Amino acid sequence: MDSTFIMKGLLVGFSIAAPVGPIGILCIRRSLKDGSWAGFTAGMGAATADAAYGCVAGFGLTAVSGFLVRRQFWLALIGGGFLCYLGIRTFLSRPCAQAAPEGGDRPLAVFGSTLFLTLANPATILSFTVVFAAFGLGATGDYRAAAALVLGVFVGSALWWLFLSTGVGLLRSRLDAAWMAAVNRISGVTLFLFGLYALLHL
Repeated sequence: MDSTFIMKGLLVGFSIAAPVGPIGILCIRRSLKDGSWAGFTAGMGAATADAAYGCVAGFGLTAVSGFLVRRQFWLALIGGGFLCYLGIRTFLSRPCAQAAPEGGDRPLAVFGSTLFLTLANPATILSFTVVFAAFGLGATGDYRAAAALVLGVFVGSALWWLFLSTGVGLLRSRLDAAWMAAVNRISGVTLFLFGLYALLHL
């Protein structure tokens, strides 16, 4: 594989994952509530979805992308509703008196929730399509270069979530119940607003 395309993909994946959105809020809260590993597991769901959409754009899977884009309304409706539900549940949740042991909720459920939320945004395909076109891939049939770029996207996204979850996880032992309650309120409101925004822009 071309290491140049891997490095380009790494930068793309890191840049797409870095802006703080609903997945970032979920990762931060998971890291504070259940530890760095739980936060990283949540982030890996998003990284896997990014890689999946990168494959769709890079390998020219027009049937898949067309199917998702045609059902963008329903995906946005389900994703926005799920974010509103998470926001309400997070806002109403009561923090423990002390930090929970590392692990928290079942890793598969944590991974699956962020994977679903990221996949519920088909507009992500457009971002990757533009990126792959800028690198001259997708339409050329250069599948080795496309595979290298997708691998880089996954690694870059995963590195961001590792950095974020580790950094936030280091703070969890310093936060008392009052701080965790404030985190729950802020996270809950933010997630609900993200979900409401998605629903209002259907």
